Amino acid sequence: MLPSTIKIGIIGGGQLGKMLIEAGKPWNIHYTILETDNAPAQQIANEHIVGHLYDSEKIKQLAERCDVITYEIEHIDTQTLLELEASGKRIIPSPQLLQIIQDKGLQKDFFSTHQIATAPYSLADNRADCAEKVKNFNSEKVAVKLRKGGYDGKGVELLSKQEIANNPMCIPFDEPCVIEAFVPNAIEIAIIVARNEQGEIDTFPSVEMEFNPKTNLVEFLFSPANISEEIEQKAKDLAIKCVEKLNGVGLFAIEMFLDKNNELYVNEIAPRPHNSGHHTIEACYTSQYEQLNRILLKMPLGSTQLIQPAAMLNLLGAEGINGKYELTGLDQLLSTEGIYIHLYNKSSSKPHRKMGHITVLGKTTQEVKEKATFVQNNIGMKAL
Repeated sequence: MLPSTIKIGIIGGGQLGKMLIEAGKPWNIHYTILETDNAPAQQIANEHIVGHLYDSEKIKQLAERCDVITYEIEHIDTQTLLELEASGKRIIPSPQLLQIIQDKGLQKDFFSTHQIATAPYSLADNRADCAEKVKNFNSEKVAVKLRKGGYDGKGVELLSKQEIANNPMCIPFDEPCVIEAFVPNAIEIAIIVARNEQGEIDTFPSVEMEFNPKTNLVEFLFSPANISEEIEQKAKDLAIKCVEKLNGVGLFAIEMFLDKNNELYVNEIAPRPHNSGHHTIEACYTSQYEQLNRILLKMPLGSTQLIQPAAMLNLLGAEGINGKYELTGLDQLLSTEGIYIHLYNKSSSKPHRKMGHITVLGKTTQEVKEKATFVQNNIGMKAL
């Protein structure tokens, strides 16, 4: 019901927290964030507890001030959250499932235990153990991932078996890690699932990652994915299975590989708003952020239907820029229908840092891809 008296606490105050708050501001929702100083969300939060995400006392302060707690990053203190949940505090998603997702090894074992298709994998304790276990893989390439602490591509290394055989030191981690078979010629897709405490569950339309063939880096994401209705439904069913087996309440992004034989393999789960759902702010009747707010406020889920096909491009810090910056080429973009610019309130840029994103809408997927290319060719960044 609105107006709501429920106060929401967010562990983390980055861009995801900022957009969650922006989605709830039309409803006059009260938000408190826990984050270090100069956080992107701090200018629009009602209250800001300055502290580290592993600071037990600060998390307890947040719990005292709020009726429900959520988080916008996985790398936080779960032990304190478990104690708070046991005492009756609403925490969405539950820290019990966060403990699984925080550890990529536990996450892989969870998939295996519940017959959720995932790429073949092995767990290693350190670099030497990893180099030995790689020998048992049939695939020519493997992905080596830190079990804990990795994000945004950090903590992941794609290597060949031959490279590792020639020089085990090419493995950049000497810590517990996951070795995962590389799925060749795969399409990477994502499905976002929302589930509330009343048992309502829904999915957003599929998202596909478009890669640069030379650099093999994601250039942009677009929705709907270029897959058949049958594969789309299989992907949604698989994503729902993941959330139901976790007994999850909240918002979850399930990343998958679709191989050349149209087989799906779950890669990872994020228990929060996700990069693959930024476009939903303009492209769907209910954005991923409004949907999470609805869950936190005990409201019914909203429609996830696409209004128009969409693409999303990350605005990344440019090479050679460390400090204040300015975007260039905005006149061309702002003069074009269906282009939306989001900046994350980060005053200082550094290479590859996420500074914002741009959403593109169009009548067809082809039009969206053409506009996304137009954005890539015109947007720039210069140092101040």
